[in-house]
Amino acid sequence: MSDKMLNQFSRTELLYGKDAMEKLSKSRVAIFGIGGVGGYTAEALARSGVGAIDLIDDDRICLTNINRQIFATRKTVGKFKVDVAKERLTDINPDIKIETYKTFYSPETSSEFDFTIYDYIVDAIDSVTGKIELVVKAEECNTPIISSMGAGNKKDPSRFEVDDIYNTSVCPLARVMRYELRKRKIKKLKVVYSKEKPITPIDDMSISCRTNCICPPGTARKCTQRRQVPGSTAFVPSVAGLIIAGEIINDLTNNI
Repeated sequence: MSDKMLNQFSRTELLYGKDAMEKLSKSRVAIFGIGGVGGYTAEALARSGVGAIDLIDDDRICLTNINRQIFATRKTVGKFKVDVAKERLTDINPDIKIETYKTFYSPETSSEFDFTIYDYIVDAIDSVTGKIELVVKAEECNTPIISSMGAGNKKDPSRFEVDDIYNTSVCPLARVMRYELRKRKIKKLKVVYSKEKPITPIDDMSISCRTNCICPPGTARKCTQRRQVPGSTAFVPSVAGLIIAGEIINDLTNNI
């Protein structure tokens, strides 16, 4: 990174300094889940100068993703999220190294990933079993991880907090995670969670994916298989994703 000319990260360097930017350019972050939360995390990390990002998600973009997912537009409906994300992130930074995996992360697929190569891991997936497996693998490899708790069925982005999983309250997903991680003797986990009580979505099957699923052809897990399709907004999951990105950037540059 030159000392003598402007680049797309110059404004960030004014805050963090050259050494921090060099550290970010050499860092590799894995983001599991490129939806409402993980998509904004990926975008912010690319715009912050992170040099390598792995994107893991087997889902395709659906019309109903447009209300909250940064990579979802009318033109990208039906395309794999990781493919659309890679194209956009390389437009932001042509030098970034992007690896994509069309993989649904679970205990059965965890062996496909070497967690020792990452400087940070983002858990932005919905499956509880997948989230637990991510935390366990990160713990085994001593790789930093930050986990997103529930962002659906909420309307107040100001209620998000960053804390250890064992200090959380209100969030139903965090309660389940506390229980499961305690059983596995996991002593800590940085999370982003909301203290807003989840809202029960309107029971209107005329606008519900439960009975009117429009997932693109080839989608492995359709909305008709869900117990409940959560309501969502443009401004809640995005805030969670940006908070996560900020935590990662600050943690990676903290000792510079």
